[in-house]
Amino acid sequence: MRIDRCRVPAVGYSVMPSGRLHLPESEDAAAVAAVQAALAEHGGWYRPGEFPSDGTLVDLADPARATIVRDGDWIEFGYDDEGDPKWSNQTTAFYVAIAPFVRSGTVQIEGEDGARWSYTYANGQITQQGWNGWDGSIEPFGEYVDHP
Repeated sequence: MRIDRCRVPAVGYSVMPSGRLHLPESEDAAAVAAVQAALAEHGGWYRPGEFPSDGTLVDLADPARATIVRDGDWIEFGYDDEGDPKWSNQTTAFYVAIAPFVRSGTVQIEGEDGARWSYTYANGQITQQGWNGWDGSIEPFGEYVDHP
């Protein structure tokens, strides 16, 4: 019998993101629209009507399970020590949805059990390095694989 590493939604899987992405401020509105559409597709707790109509990616930090600070054409991710940073499919959707707008950079994720993975962005593409401790995948929305 295989034990699935996916977490029970009520309990969650805490994460600590960090990193910096080159996502031009001029692309922020388009990135927000893409993130909102992706979050809506994956169901869950996110409700688009609760988001300000003039919101920015900084305002979408909660679905990213991070703090986000904009510094010109860069966005910086940090650990959300005041929220409840639990990973979900909506969190994965956030990181995938911003990919077309990111020129370069990496976001590292550390899971509550020490698992580490990252998303590297280059020219509108996203690549995952490492094993996602929440769902056991080696690519965003990938299938479970045994821990290497």
